[in-house]
Amino acid sequence: MAKKSSVVGIVGLGTVGEALLALVRSAGYDVIGVDSELDVLARVDRRMKAADAESGTEGGDGQGSWTLTDEVAALGAAMLVIEAVPDEQSVKIDVLRRLDSVCPDRTVLVSTASSVELTGLAFASARPARTLGLRFARPPAPGSAVEPVRTAMSCDDAIAALDAVVADSGLAVKPLGARVGEDATPLVYAYLNRAVAMVEAGYADQKSVDTAMRLGCGLPAGPLETVDQMGLGTVHAKLLALHASTGNAAYRPAPLLTTMVEAGLEGRAGGQGFYTYDALGRPEDVPHSVTSAPADSAVRTVGVIGSGTMARGIAEVTASAGLPTVLVARDRAKADLALAAIESSLAKSVARGRRTPEAMASVRALLTAADDFAAVADCDVVIEATAEELEVKRAVFATLGGVCRPGALLATTTSSLSVAACAEASGRDRDVLGLHFFNPAPVMRLVEVVRAPRTSDQALSTANAFCAELGKTAVPCGDRAGFIVNYLLFPYLVDAIRLLDRADVDPRELDAAVEDGFGYPMGPFKLLDTIGLDVSLAILRRLSDEFPGPCYTPPAALEQLVAGGHLGRKSGQGFLRTRRNP
Repeated sequence: MAKKSSVVGIVGLGTVGEALLALVRSAGYDVIGVDSELDVLARVDRRMKAADAESGTEGGDGQGSWTLTDEVAALGAAMLVIEAVPDEQSVKIDVLRRLDSVCPDRTVLVSTASSVELTGLAFASARPARTLGLRFARPPAPGSAVEPVRTAMSCDDAIAALDAVVADSGLAVKPLGARVGEDATPLVYAYLNRAVAMVEAGYADQKSVDTAMRLGCGLPAGPLETVDQMGLGTVHAKLLALHASTGNAAYRPAPLLTTMVEAGLEGRAGGQGFYTYDALGRPEDVPHSVTSAPADSAVRTVGVIGSGTMARGIAEVTASAGLPTVLVARDRAKADLALAAIESSLAKSVARGRRTPEAMASVRALLTAADDFAAVADCDVVIEATAEELEVKRAVFATLGGVCRPGALLATTTSSLSVAACAEASGRDRDVLGLHFFNPAPVMRLVEVVRAPRTSDQALSTANAFCAELGKTAVPCGDRAGFIVNYLLFPYLVDAIRLLDRADVDPRELDAAVEDGFGYPMGPFKLLDTIGLDVSLAILRRLSDEFPGPCYTPPAALEQLVAGGHLGRKSGQGFLRTRRNP
């Protein structure tokens, strides 16, 4: 990348400002960063030097130079200055007026205001034609979404100058207007707040929560990582504003977040939040809070009970890991159909170049099917993957308790039912836990490992070793409905559905706002249709049984769609109209 001849200024080196400084400098511009806090300048200086030392560039390879100062007067040579100070009108006006007093008339001023109206700032700056806006939903990163904002007074050359810096910095121009601010941001912030409350309650540690949500939902970052990236104070202030304007308890900041903000913790920008950050701003590793006792945890053979999608997927995973696997179905016909479906899945992976024909034959040779529970009598691990009905699962575990060898690990794949109730039916509670695989099992890396009250250390150790052998990431959690992922995901989905009560909300627009604004792979309605509306409704009913209240009460719109046979992608129609899956 060629080095630019222009100078860009950044005022305010918090979460957004520091990220912009690095991006614009990497684009080849000489950058001057300004902040009134000397400790902030020192921190950014350390990170910039550490990044240069690690990359070996130190201003080379087309990168611009960088200078840090507490003097706004240093920006007299800048052709464009971006203010990234707190989102308060008086603070922004003061900075813009100071910039007007030191910058040449040609300099373009850019505000990162998200809740302060840009036209008023443009007038206050005394250069309304050359004051523009830059809107983010989250701290900028290469490829993330940004919206350049102009007013009716903006002149063409100022617009062109900002557009050039945005394009050179590798940011993606997206419309992040009313839908992001009014709807997508409240949805996401309520989810972040629930995650903080989950950690505060001690149900799971921050690493478990973040890992589960990243791997289980494909998110670019876990919720606690996101809070740290956005800044604890920023998230706290936004939640307070949402709570004040709506009265919705979902926006009342979790006490833990308030305590951390009052203690002066800033998140990644300050080096300490839910994680501690190194000189490059990278989080230091945090071990899971749940550990297991050492044991001889070798698993040599696996049994899978069931013949549906999840049972077939798990059997494919275990056989692909080199473990002889027997799948037990209700009758011979279902067993044969299940094997045929696994063969078809393996063949598709060969066609896509993901495995060789020889590897497929090797996996297939490790798979057998049966219609008698006696076939799993000598297995080291037996995984129940039957219908999500407690009485069905209890009947399976009652049989497994009498059939399986002493010490065999017995696991249920339930996503919302009581693991303890399944364990009790087996008559051998210490051997039973939950292994919540995610669909499709051959693709999804996450397994929630659910410890029931009487699960032994030996069983937990075996389960963790088994997940590692399968190439899966095990996340520990306790025995309650929803575990981590569904407990946090479904209130967010319910909130999205309830927005449809407003006539101005279009599902596709809201999906786009969440995807573009926050980098999520799917918006809430696309995700609901992918999960299946009938599956989503069943999960919500179970969650609402255990956690009464509006968060998990199935919305009428969801009930009506399911009653009408509109189940999402698998039926071709849900909240969105899609091509039906083959």
